[in-house]
Amino acid sequence: MLRFGIISTARIGRELVVPAIQDAENCVVTAIASRNLDSARAMADRFGAPHAFGSYEEMLASDKIDAVYIPLPTSQHVEWTIKAADAGKHVLCEKPIALKADDIDQLIAARDRNKVLVSEAYMVTYSPVWRKVRELLADGAIGKLRFVQGAFTYFNRDPGNMRNIPALGGGGLPDIGVYPTITTRFTTGKEPLRIQANTDRDPEFGTDIFSSVRADFGDFELSFYISTQLAARQIMVFHGDKGFIEVKSPFNADRYGAEEIELTNQNHSQSQHFRYQDCRQYRLEAEAFARAALGGEAEVVTLENSKLNQKVIDAIYRASEKDGWETV
Repeated sequence: MLRFGIISTARIGRELVVPAIQDAENCVVTAIASRNLDSARAMADRFGAPHAFGSYEEMLASDKIDAVYIPLPTSQHVEWTIKAADAGKHVLCEKPIALKADDIDQLIAARDRNKVLVSEAYMVTYSPVWRKVRELLADGAIGKLRFVQGAFTYFNRDPGNMRNIPALGGGGLPDIGVYPTITTRFTTGKEPLRIQANTDRDPEFGTDIFSSVRADFGDFELSFYISTQLAARQIMVFHGDKGFIEVKSPFNADRYGAEEIELTNQNHSQSQHFRYQDCRQYRLEAEAFARAALGGEAEVVTLENSKLNQKVIDAIYRASEKDGWETV
């Protein structure tokens, strides 16, 4: 069993990841750390974790854990990932693990010098939904892929929310722009060559709140929009010359609709539906991470993969400041 310590009592940990770890077959939460010991103890009691710490440093120094999960504000991900790796702990860090692709080089160095596993928590890459899409594309189910279209939006103008605070790494692209990018790269095995983009910023917050992106992958094109101030919507469509695949509720499984893939043929006369009652992608993420950390076979998100994904986000920001194409 891989013993996890959780750095902070953030909501995504409380509501999604910690319950998934506790439900997993090969890992367990044994400690919670917070800047407030009472908060750490309350969360530890909620999940039956035996240890609570009033500082992150104290937990990292403890022999009660083997790995850490980091759901801190984005601006703190690089700092605490390095500190955890230097403490000899494996690290599962929330996305985005960094705000610039070049910052990931120091994470790779920390991983290598400490011989630990460091992985960015892209739960979608562990989902049976997205693995099925990858399989369908590889099998030629829609023929030659020519176009991918996506959207991910929600509405949030809370000034106290970290997504609306630039100093904490807020903004739409770091929060949700990474998802159409990682899923397209994951399912196709291809990398974008160049980018066109438009991005709008909130005049009060200063964070990016809307982006429309066109990415040239050579053989096909990805077009998507994301927003933190539009009505909630999620969709991904993969269009080929022999059919198309529509992924419903593609990112937040079962929160924006059915966990379902629809495969439609060329003349729209036949459709196949692949439904997943409860894909439990956070549990699958925890189990795969634990297998890899314990020396077993598992496909996890590498830091090298994370750097390639962040290079796309960096290019979108650059492209938004100019007309025409920007090289990734």
